[in-house]
Amino acid sequence: MPRPEKTYKFIAGKLAALNGCNPHWTEQHTDQLDYVMNNYSPSGAGIDSGTKLSSKSSPEKLIFDTAYHHMNDGGYYDGWTEHQVIVTSSLVHGINIRITGTDRNQIKDYLHQVFSFWLGELLDWDEKAQKYVRVKEGP
Repeated sequence: MPRPEKTYKFIAGKLAALNGCNPHWTEQHTDQLDYVMNNYSPSGAGIDSGTKLSSKSSPEKLIFDTAYHHMNDGGYYDGWTEHQVIVTSSLVHGINIRITGTDRNQIKDYLHQVFSFWLGELLDWDEKAQKYVRVKEGP
């Protein structure tokens, strides 16, 4: 029975499983990974086109494609910046997050916070619902 694990470990684990799994399990791993990406990855609040897991990702390096929809002082949308969020392991901090793209309005700080929070969330298998769900830490 799976134990709760951080989102970044779940994604890396699914990628590792897909690299060497029996074709019988490919669909299950792919469906579970797609479910988590489609339901829990950053979307909205300026990340209006959502977040996609890049095909260049590996168990050792997660790469997410995203974009931010900027607003001007008048509250009107006035353009996009495109970004890749590159996640690697750290022996000290668990993960390192690097954000590519233009740092318009210091958006990289915001994206770093959003992705740090999301990747650190715990996921667990809900046997009754037959899907992965977010779980809260502590009591």
